[in-house]
Amino acid sequence: MPRPTAAQLAYGSITVIFSTLAMLLLSQTSSAVGTAVIAVSALALGLLVALTVPQPKSRVVALRKPAEQRAEEPVPAGATRSKTAA
Repeated sequence: MPRPTAAQLAYGSITVIFSTLAMLLLSQTSSAVGTAVIAVSALALGLLVALTVPQPKSRVVALRKPAEQRAEEPVPAGATRSKTAA
């Protein structure tokens, strides 16, 4: 399984925090069982959001083909001498 990306961690964490706060405020529960149910459901919702964040597509790197090697033309013997050396 690939490692989670930074976006997945951020979206999942933010979802858990805000959904927990919203459910606690809306339900106005004061029991331990109600708080536990809200916490578990917020964690499940955060996991669902983190898993549905699209994964970045892997880049396909094209390999460069080596340039066609040209047949080297023979160099005439007189062309390699320096004009200053006589």
